[in-house]
Amino acid sequence: MNSGTLRFKLGEFNCIAICDGTMTYAPPIFPPPAAFLFVNAPKEQLGKALSEIGLTIESWAGWDSPYNCLFVQTAKQRILVDTGAGGLGPNTGKLLTSLQKEGIAPEDIDLVILTHAHGDHIMGNINNEGKPMFPKARWVIRKDEWEFWTSELAETRLPEQVREIFIGIARNNLLPLAKQLDLIDKDTEIVRGIRAIGAPGHTPGQMALDISSRGKHLMYISDIVLHPLHLANPEWCAAVDLLPEQTVVTRRKVLAKLAIEKTMVMAFHFPFPGLGHVVSKGKAWKWEPL
Repeated sequence: MNSGTLRFKLGEFNCIAICDGTMTYAPPIFPPPAAFLFVNAPKEQLGKALSEIGLTIESWAGWDSPYNCLFVQTAKQRILVDTGAGGLGPNTGKLLTSLQKEGIAPEDIDLVILTHAHGDHIMGNINNEGKPMFPKARWVIRKDEWEFWTSELAETRLPEQVREIFIGIARNNLLPLAKQLDLIDKDTEIVRGIRAIGAPGHTPGQMALDISSRGKHLMYISDIVLHPLHLANPEWCAAVDLLPEQTVVTRRKVLAKLAIEKTMVMAFHFPFPGLGHVVSKGKAWKWEPL
């Protein structure tokens, strides 16, 4: 283990949680954290929820979020889930170095699964020459996610203030993959032991991954939730949840299943390594980190 990686076993799979780095969400680039993460939360309820974790709406100046990617080695393939933020921020883009410290070169990756096309998940897709960072890999993304970002749908549905930058990032980091890309249009087993699960809301074609080996399960939930408070308040949406109503439907469905089945979970934005369990609490849920 180095400071940005954690090795763990899942049945016969050898896994590594890899932190691509961190981003501080704070003005002037982003809204204040409370407004960014919980845009529709009633102020009094939000204030109470924050006070229980030692914060206030006014004093919470910045949200420091890690970007947790996942490497899985099966008996036959080396698989990477999401590629991180590349050069998006001053403390991001550490994925490649961390892989290399673990003895994994870009040419060793056989499959890259992209859960959705926000920049913090895909800006590690290409190198400085604009070519795929993992040159021998097959790449997978949901068809509806690809079509949203590469067609006129994004222009018509994204808020004007973020439209140009979001679309530019998505297309710059998706289109160079076209010759190595497979699109999936339903819940399906991508490779043995890794199943794509539709999780729309945060983006139209976001997916989660159900990873299993010898009776052990891990659900990589990507951005179904961004902050642990979303478990206790699943109706509170973030400014970057493109389809808020669908976000809530997806959250409730997935969180309920995870709590009932006691599945281990990996969350992209939770404190590194992002591993833990979803536990029922009243009519909602709470996060228990490993």
